[in-house]
Amino acid sequence: MAVPGWLDDTRTSYDTVAVSYADLLRNALAEEPFQRGILALFAELVRAQGNGTVADVGCGPGRITAYLHGLGLDAFGVDLSPAMIGIARRDHPGLCFEVGSMTHLDLVDGGLTGILAWFSLIHVPDDEVPAVLAEFHRVLRPGGVVLLGFHAGDGSRLKTEGYGGHPMHVHVHRRPPDRVAAWLDAAGFTVEAEMTHRPAPNVEGGFVFAHR
Repeated sequence: MAVPGWLDDTRTSYDTVAVSYADLLRNALAEEPFQRGILALFAELVRAQGNGTVADVGCGPGRITAYLHGLGLDAFGVDLSPAMIGIARRDHPGLCFEVGSMTHLDLVDGGLTGILAWFSLIHVPDDEVPAVLAEFHRVLRPGGVVLLGFHAGDGSRLKTEGYGGHPMHVHVHRRPPDRVAAWLDAAGFTVEAEMTHRPAPNVEGGFVFAHR
């Protein structure tokens, strides 16, 4: 199967910046009370469904996977970048991390109680998002919870450098929460909440909760 160019670009870019990315964001949640609260709400919703397994899709170096584990969830991580997965396994040896793509998850139908995509859909082109959300729907059991975090707003830009000045080649897509909610609805989910967070001037994060 041919791999789309945007997937190759994303993998190569995050392999390149993996070490710097992990070092720069290692303790970022400690300074983000709103993000911690959103993740705690996700954990509560998963527990209300009887717990079960949770996938952190696009987990990077595993910091959010580990945080979910600390909240009592049976969480594992999946990421496109082998370098990111290597760091995740090194930093969190008690947890499970696998290389994989959100476009074709190597998971059984209905096997998950929760899916988190924490700022990992931001490089997925608009026309590919419905297929990704169809994968999320496939692997979630009925009642399963999905939380999407993303850059809110509109428009895209090409990111050519990041995380310590290393070269990258990825498009960063900003989307309004109502558009993301509409995509989830079209994929068969029931949307429960749309949120925005403005941690700094001209910086806006979007979060959408839904269930299957």
